[in-house]
Amino acid sequence: MPDLIARKSPQGEPTTSAASRAGDRAVLAAIVVFVVIAALALYLAVPGDAVAPMRVGAAAAIVLLGGAVALLFTRANRRHRTAALRAEDRTEALTAEIAAQLASRSELERAQEAAEAANAAKTRYLVAVNHEIRSPLNAIYGYAQLLERDGTISAVEAGGVIRRSAEHLANLVESLLEISRIESGTVKLRSDVVQLPALLDDVVDMFRMQAKAKGIELRYEPAGRLPRFVRTDEKRLRQILINLLSNAIKYTIAGSVTLSVAYRSQVAEVAITDTGIGIAPEDLERIFEPFERGSSAEAALQPGVGLGLAITRMLARVLGGEITAASTPGIGSCFTLRLFLPEPASPPGDVATRSRITGYAGSRKTILVVDDQQSQTIVLENLLRPIGFDVFTASNGAEGLALAERCLPDLVLLDIQMPGISGWETATRLRAAYGDAIRIVMVSANAPEIHRYDEDAPPHDAFVSKPVDLEALLAVVGRVLRLDWETANDPPRRAVAAPPPPLPASADKWLTQLRRLAKVGHIRGVEATLSELEENVPESVGAVAAMRYHVNNFDLGSLMRMLDDGQLN
Repeated sequence: MPDLIARKSPQGEPTTSAASRAGDRAVLAAIVVFVVIAALALYLAVPGDAVAPMRVGAAAAIVLLGGAVALLFTRANRRHRTAALRAEDRTEALTAEIAAQLASRSELERAQEAAEAANAAKTRYLVAVNHEIRSPLNAIYGYAQLLERDGTISAVEAGGVIRRSAEHLANLVESLLEISRIESGTVKLRSDVVQLPALLDDVVDMFRMQAKAKGIELRYEPAGRLPRFVRTDEKRLRQILINLLSNAIKYTIAGSVTLSVAYRSQVAEVAITDTGIGIAPEDLERIFEPFERGSSAEAALQPGVGLGLAITRMLARVLGGEITAASTPGIGSCFTLRLFLPEPASPPGDVATRSRITGYAGSRKTILVVDDQQSQTIVLENLLRPIGFDVFTASNGAEGLALAERCLPDLVLLDIQMPGISGWETATRLRAAYGDAIRIVMVSANAPEIHRYDEDAPPHDAFVSKPVDLEALLAVVGRVLRLDWETANDPPRRAVAAPPPPLPASADKWLTQLRRLAKVGHIRGVEATLSELEENVPESVGAVAAMRYHVNNFDLGSLMRMLDDGQLN
């Protein structure tokens, strides 16, 4: 009997196809025919008359012929079955390949749709950013041109518009960077001990004048006891509250805005309710997307970037909280912030109130400002000199390194992007030459550079982002130089030395020489000239002692002021 061809399923179990079943039936039919022929042949072969040998031969021939026919039939059927099974295999393989191609095409179509949606979102995003940037730039550019035309516009008015436009641009850039940092997971949270009632009072007071100008009542309603101190990131919490309260006032035409706070089980619930234009139900989630303000025509007319709520929700989630919104169009909205604000285990001592810095205790400090933008150096000079610092300026890294060698500053405020030597290279060279004797603070608009030396040994002591918050800069300066600030409310702690007596006219030539040498930083030349002055003009002993004090401290700025202010003439 011919062998049957068996096939197996992908799980290893035998399967029977239609061709296999038909082939089996054909083989059985061939066997039946062969048996019938063999039986007929045996019947004919039974002896019974005189021609028995012929009957036997005929029977044998019939048997051989039937066997040959059955054998040929079986082999032909076996080849047919094999071909049929191979055809079925090819069909199944083609079917599987077609199914795979259809699945791949479907996946490709979905990916293409996602890419097109992302590209469309990117285009909308860039269009929105372009619009938000061009509007304040247009105001700055226009008013700058008007200022160039003498008498066409008030400088005070132009300055106000330019300042507000610059603040708008700075807020836009900072908001975009904030979203980028949050999405990339590079936001670093602080664990500050925050005076919660004082923080809430500050935020509400910040908006009282704005609300009053719009004729809106601003209410602050703490519910029950609020802890005096909580632990959280003060800057982020303040930003969330400012964004929510600013939005409420912006979209409220008349009525009131209420900030209510409840605290229970270490969780604060802050609700900001307004009687504004309201938000459509389909927009309650949409408004938390970047550059989205909802479908309301009134909302589209309000100024702003459209990033506040997006940043607010992101920051709340980073801090472990959540923001929800409920609103009725035409009646008002309520934004609720729930945030875990634990009380510190031990409350800190009394926290000093902020006051304007007027100086610092101790010896006079020298600061070197290195920045290729003259406007930046002017701002920093006007900030630092009135509170007692000697300030030197340089416009590039090479000039800064040379000036540092002459004046030996206590602190260097260093920009990063400069022509020639970069700020990082300048900082590295300063650190190699002077070690920790010079403190280095990087001041740059390139915020991603903050994390450049997170893992390696940094060549700088601190980083301040542009645009510079002057109070934040002073806080950094005080920290790195370990200064004890004097404020407007403090009594003076430094004795003011009596000015030296005026020198006779015979000392003028040495004073002129001292000005020239001090201007170029020639310390040894200054010392030699002072010795000559003391030797040739006996009345100059007191003045020379005062000038030597500044020279010994490498405080040429104070020496120059002493010479230029006419104190010695």
